[in-house]
Amino acid sequence: MHILFLAPHPFYQDRGTPIAVNLILRVLAERGETVDVLTYHEGSQVQHPGMTLRRIRFLPFIRNIRPGFSFKKLLCDGVMMIHALLLARKHHYHVVHAVEESVFMALLIKTLFRIPYVYDMDSSLPQQMVESNVCFRPFLVMLSFCESLAIKRAKAVVPVCDVLGDLARRHGAQEVSILQDIPLLEGGCSPELSKKDVEAERERITITYVGNLEPYQGIDLLLESFSLLTRYVDHADLVIVGGTKAHIQRYEQKSRNLGIGGRVCFWGAKPTDQLAFFLAKSDILVSPRIQGNNTPMKLYSYLQSGKPIVATNLPTHTQVLTDRVAMLVGPDPEAFSRGMLCLIQDSALSQALGEAGRILVEQHYSFASFRAKVNNLYDWLASTLVSESKQEEYFHSPYSSI
Repeated sequence: MHILFLAPHPFYQDRGTPIAVNLILRVLAERGETVDVLTYHEGSQVQHPGMTLRRIRFLPFIRNIRPGFSFKKLLCDGVMMIHALLLARKHHYHVVHAVEESVFMALLIKTLFRIPYVYDMDSSLPQQMVESNVCFRPFLVMLSFCESLAIKRAKAVVPVCDVLGDLARRHGAQEVSILQDIPLLEGGCSPELSKKDVEAERERITITYVGNLEPYQGIDLLLESFSLLTRYVDHADLVIVGGTKAHIQRYEQKSRNLGIGGRVCFWGAKPTDQLAFFLAKSDILVSPRIQGNNTPMKLYSYLQSGKPIVATNLPTHTQVLTDRVAMLVGPDPEAFSRGMLCLIQDSALSQALGEAGRILVEQHYSFASFRAKVNNLYDWLASTLVSESKQEEYFHSPYSSI
């Protein structure tokens, strides 16, 4: 199968969507598919057998493109659409695999060239845009209509979580195949790593957050709750791994304003192969996200680590987490600080939650499971497209009216 894979973001980068895209490309390479990947001008090189990486024209005035909606992305998407149309006209693709907003490019390609597409749905685009800027709120109905149209016209929709799957079904998706993310720890947090790199007998408690520092992640909530925690616990430190330089400077200033500057350490962005080290150093892992429906990719690595988790009790978390595997609390500083304090004071509960989380991810969120879901989707696509091709040949045959 010849696939046009649209990835509207810097690729490759060590963050959510590009990581998930790379995992899908890995499975498609194992299948022996021929894949043309069209992506932004930014990102490091990645290569898989049968894959050709194509980038949009270099835009020197657009750099450091962040996750979420932005005018930088809008400009890049405009250039990317032109590239996508030229590729679709030149090559005889069997299907377009469209990630996030590139689904609208795929919709146009289907209209012009009759090439079916798969919608790789990592979020609800109208919700994401409204949450990023209230100026889009008056256009919510129109944006929702566009999203609904893209979903209905897709050959299949591949949501990243159950909430988005339900949304796709409500909009009339022909086929829904939920493809959850998976943990990124090769072999988990090994006892050897924990013993070597962590002083197991130390008295201080390390609370760790991993991820970008965009507003929807709830870093303000995290810092405010940690400030409250320090009133009752004087031996806890907060470690934050990820973020741009500008974000780090902002939150370092907020930490100082809250009087916790000496207790918060910002490590900046780190490659995924160092994730196991930071999780092994941790006693408690936190995910204070306050917006969005998609499950944070970090959650699966958190679970795999076997460390206890404190997370907000919002759909972004609760479609994977339950009270049996995590400390779920309200999205406010008082509740979040109480959750962290509870785990610090109750080591038995911390251990039980961590172990239950590790078992959950091993049973349901392995790479083998991920591979099987991608294979099932593309096996179904291949058989469906062949069947439709035969029907079309029949109805255009001079003997079809006999």
